Amino acid sequence: MTQTPSGSEENLSKAKKYYSDQNFWLKLKKAPQAIGKEALEKLLILYYCFQDPSTPNKEKGVILGALGYFIMPFDLIPDILPGGWTDDLGGLALAVAKVTGAINETHIEKARHKLNKLSNKA
Repeated sequence: MTQTPSGSEENLSKAKKYYSDQNFWLKLKKAPQAIGKEALEKLLILYYCFQDPSTPNKEKGVILGALGYFIMPFDLIPDILPGGWTDDLGGLALAVAKVTGAINETHIEKARHKLNKLSNKA
């Protein structure tokens, strides 16, 4: 019997119950002014990397954790407080650093395109 790695399908499906695309986009619409363009771009890069079927499950698990934490209504430092995005942005930076090898030009291009669309709506 083969043991499954920590980034297995089973662990990924457990983590998915704490994340949804709908909640991600709802939270993202509220965040631009608070987190800034650079952080918003990183969130979008992670999102598109997560959506890519070729991204390994181990990296998807890391991304799912960061995106899930971003959308959580209650976190370590509530977002409405001064500095409330600090913990979210720290998790985001850590996730990007851990999955850099899985991020490709397509993810970056899609993120920049979406960021431009979001900026034009503001």
